[in-house]
Amino acid sequence: MAITGIVITLNEAANVAACIRSLQRVCDEVIVVDSLSEDDTVAIAEAHGARVIAQAYLGDGPQKAYGVPFARNDWILALDADERLDDDAVALIEGLALDDPSRAYAFRRKNYVGHHWIRAAGFYPDTVTRLYNRTTAGYLPKKAHSSVKAPRVTLTSAHLRHFTYASLSHWIQRIDALSTRDAWAMKERGVTPSPLRPALHALTATLRKLLFKGGLFQGADGMTVTLTTAFHAYMKYAKLNELYENECAADTDDPRR
Repeated sequence: MAITGIVITLNEAANVAACIRSLQRVCDEVIVVDSLSEDDTVAIAEAHGARVIAQAYLGDGPQKAYGVPFARNDWILALDADERLDDDAVALIEGLALDDPSRAYAFRRKNYVGHHWIRAAGFYPDTVTRLYNRTTAGYLPKKAHSSVKAPRVTLTSAHLRHFTYASLSHWIQRIDALSTRDAWAMKERGVTPSPLRPALHALTATLRKLLFKGGLFQGADGMTVTLTTAFHAYMKYAKLNELYENECAADTDDPRR
């Protein structure tokens, strides 16, 4: 099919081959935009037939958009390195006429921790738009948690499998990394520090997941999603405060002042 698959990577040697093979089920071209990986990501991607483009990380939306001008097709299928097309998604895409460039397609994402599919507290269906035509749609230029903006989006019943975390320990490690990225992105947007925001956002996240998303009634998974979401919310605003504190300390210590 005339679809270009695009995936962004940074040290994804453990994931990139399976992601490329998944895209190749429906794509006649796969592009990997690599953020200067230090492992074997690039070699593995090239060995599996992907075209690799090196680009230092620009932020979520800009990085996902970076490879689009290099594609030979207008239809783009974007996956993260830890995502795979489920069989129903392959069947759906193979059956699409793709004759309306104003229409994009969204999929239901199954999020896994290890081999455990978590459905609680908003973790399912976790709808994401991933198939779009570059002439009318594309990723928003947000540096964190970007998404595809399109004139029209069809919500399909097909699935992506998202191997989000290898284990609970990996989940905590990812919160550390992602909250750092989020804090950096917020500072880039001009979000100012506040001693109250970490606690307020953690409380809001707890109420949203526990009550509005039903986590209170969904057992251990509901509680796990609630606590990790609150922790992530707290840490990204605490780290934002830390960025400003470090900046002020550097200015104070500058011998030229």
